[in-house]
Amino acid sequence: MRWRSPRPLLLFLSSFFVLSVGAATDDAGFRICAYNVQKYNATKAKDYRVRHTLTRIVSRCDITLLQEVMSPEAVRPLLASLNRYDEYEYQSVSSKSLGNSPKDMQQYVFIYRADRVNVTGQHQYQKKESFVREPFAVHFQSDKTAIKHFILVPLHTEPRQAVQEIDRLYDVFVEVSKKWNNTNVMFLGDFHASCAYMTRANRKNIRLFSKPGFSWLIGDKVDTTVSDMTSCAYDRIVVHGTPFLKAIQPFSAKVYNFAKEFKLTKAKALAISDHLPVEVRLKSSAPLLQATPLLILLSVSAIVQHFLSAL
Repeated sequence: MRWRSPRPLLLFLSSFFVLSVGAATDDAGFRICAYNVQKYNATKAKDYRVRHTLTRIVSRCDITLLQEVMSPEAVRPLLASLNRYDEYEYQSVSSKSLGNSPKDMQQYVFIYRADRVNVTGQHQYQKKESFVREPFAVHFQSDKTAIKHFILVPLHTEPRQAVQEIDRLYDVFVEVSKKWNNTNVMFLGDFHASCAYMTRANRKNIRLFSKPGFSWLIGDKVDTTVSDMTSCAYDRIVVHGTPFLKAIQPFSAKVYNFAKEFKLTKAKALAISDHLPVEVRLKSSAPLLQATPLLILLSVSAIVQHFLSAL
């Protein structure tokens, strides 16, 4: 019998392992995203290119917070597009219109995959004097995540009041955690928490820095803007508590540069927004799914050893 070199099979198995681990690592978990869509009104929603790009961005996420939504009519075409785009069922929950100026009333909108997560409660923070756009907290429940019940609190700050508004998120934390008896709280959105609006020296005046238990997942040196003229970490994600922090996939908090991913020019990206989305992934509830890369490694190793011993 003619002996055949095992090298082609080994190369195949190695390639299979790399691709499988990469796919498992990328797909595992539950993605939460936040995106300032910059004056997203009914006119902007009618633009097919804008709507299609937004559909591609939002469809990556199990929950997406949209900010600067200027009218309820802007959300319906996007939801319709999402529900045609893939196999998931997308629904939304929105705040009322918020703001001080009739020309600049904005909504917080959460779009979520209804077959993967449920909305079990919502709460509009009422202290108008504390924020220009008061946070709209939503309580979510999911069997797909390592942490089953969690609260998302959005904030789009008024830039010149950024430090004061970020600090007052602690008061919102106290209120919503008491309301739902749950301290698994995530704050997310365009905080303007960088450059001229919030400096390192301002941290001593912000309780989300001075109080224990809060973890800032998007770093100060991250650029969440599209323009080459700015490099600022305006958009942030902050979580409270060790249980929530442990439920997050390590190093998964990041900016999603859709312009680079979709090969868009700066002009086309800016037609969507001057911000980039930020995201984080929660660990899956299924131990088998979390262990997939290790299982693949062990399986490939066993196959290779069996093959070599048979030679």
